[in-house]
Amino acid sequence: MVWQSQNLIVKSVLLCVVPCSLFLYLLTTYGNSSSVLIKMASQQLLMSSSSSHVVFELCASNYTNYCPCHDPKRQRKYPKARMFRKERHCQERLRCLVPRPAGYKSPFPWPQSKEYAWFSNVPFPKLVQYKKSQNWVRLEGDRFIFPGGGTSFPDGVNGYVQALNRLIPLPLGLGSPNITTALDVGCGVASFGASLMDYGILTMSIAPSDEHEGQVQFALERGLPAMLGVLSIHRLPFPSTSFDMAHCSRCLVPWTDNDGLYLREMDRVLRPGGYWVLSGPPINWRVNYNAWGREAKELEKEQSILEDLAMELCWEKVAERDQIAVWQKPLNHISCIHKLKTWRRHPKFCNSSSSSHPDAGWYTEMKACIFALPEEKDMHRSRVNFDEDNRRWRRRVSRYGERLKSLCCGGYRNVMDMNAEFGGFAATMAEMKYPVWVMNVVPVDAKGNINNNNNSLGIIFERGLIGTYMDWCEAFSTYPRTYDLIHASGIFSMYKDKCDIGDILIEMHRIVRPKGALIIRDDRDIIMRVKETTDEMRWNGTLVLSEDNDESEMILLVDNT
Repeated sequence: MVWQSQNLIVKSVLLCVVPCSLFLYLLTTYGNSSSVLIKMASQQLLMSSSSSHVVFELCASNYTNYCPCHDPKRQRKYPKARMFRKERHCQERLRCLVPRPAGYKSPFPWPQSKEYAWFSNVPFPKLVQYKKSQNWVRLEGDRFIFPGGGTSFPDGVNGYVQALNRLIPLPLGLGSPNITTALDVGCGVASFGASLMDYGILTMSIAPSDEHEGQVQFALERGLPAMLGVLSIHRLPFPSTSFDMAHCSRCLVPWTDNDGLYLREMDRVLRPGGYWVLSGPPINWRVNYNAWGREAKELEKEQSILEDLAMELCWEKVAERDQIAVWQKPLNHISCIHKLKTWRRHPKFCNSSSSSHPDAGWYTEMKACIFALPEEKDMHRSRVNFDEDNRRWRRRVSRYGERLKSLCCGGYRNVMDMNAEFGGFAATMAEMKYPVWVMNVVPVDAKGNINNNNNSLGIIFERGLIGTYMDWCEAFSTYPRTYDLIHASGIFSMYKDKCDIGDILIEMHRIVRPKGALIIRDDRDIIMRVKETTDEMRWNGTLVLSEDNDESEMILLVDNT
């Protein structure tokens, strides 16, 4: 009788402070174990009494497409020189929930979304008008159509990529396995990246916020990998030797300025043997200078400087035809150093006093130098045995697929992993043939970052995946409503002493799509606190047992209805 009355009191306490779904979960998991229930009730009471009630209101309507770290009003405070005002400038966090635009509709499923987008979701006609003659995008009725045009794509992007394939073998062209990832600088609406998908190449498309309104937003609305980014003062947020190919098609980057600073950044992120592709001015200037409205002598000088810089970088020019030129980064610098000595030139190598670790890519200033490549022919990073990790993620992703039916059918296209570790979640998604791409985010606070020899983001790129560095106490470089599914494993434990749970959840609310989903897995106590906040945000959250039979871990599935 004493046990029964005690248990009844505990249950009554739990009913007062714990949401019904959580109470049922605890009761199912722990049965009538009074000691466990008392402990859980006490913890919940303590959290409830110590946390103040927060009201999450909608932001004003002019915040519908707001990017906190790329706010145009804040950008005006910074100098235009070297595009510095277009870099990330993060100050105050959002304290409200970004509203969706009037008439918002669920995007077209993949692969239709590659060709179509609803006007109401990205209601910006300026790009249609400004680029009308170049056929980037058309507006027909209530939808945008992406015909694959571009400034340097007179025959359409597919014709352009076919021309590139004749210069360097793309994987599905001549069977070369060498190119799996690419970086497209100044990407427009990411039509180049869309076409490379047909060759099995995953492209990270970057562009700054621009006066045409939302090129990157258009790309993500199509279901293509893209993020806001600019070559300015700081390095791009990627490790060294990440991409097999880097591409610029009239991207307006001053490649020859500042002692080739931006060309040297391309050298940093290119893998040994990787390709740099440039189309547009000054390539083949003798034929094209009239069409470009430029002076022939000016273009000749520009190409001469470009060629000299490429030589100093030890790049070999492998092809030039029409408006496309291709250079290749060496596998090592040994033969190049001997060759340059005969010309009384030498590469400008970075040293420990002039530059930081080559993999540092988060608010790290660029320097006009390059990193020397090791002499070994095998340039791959430390091999990691992924067998156990792969088994764990197959088990987890199989369970996710059972609960998220849109995974199989093109309803989800853009997926983010907020704490990607070694990319096991993304690799399993690809292995299971889900029609999605994953932005693998490695927090700068994570273990295995550049402070040791096992940089996990570098390993992610080595696996043929893409991703970026990030500090989740700041906002991500993307527009609102650009990710269909967000996976967050251990993020809130990682940041619990650095920034507020609510701040991170507000950012997740900003970037997840209406009718999208969140998968949050973390320590049980952390998940309790996250669930309390998501309830206050009026999100529909469901608590789920860990499929790993780990009693210390819980999963919260959130439906962004």
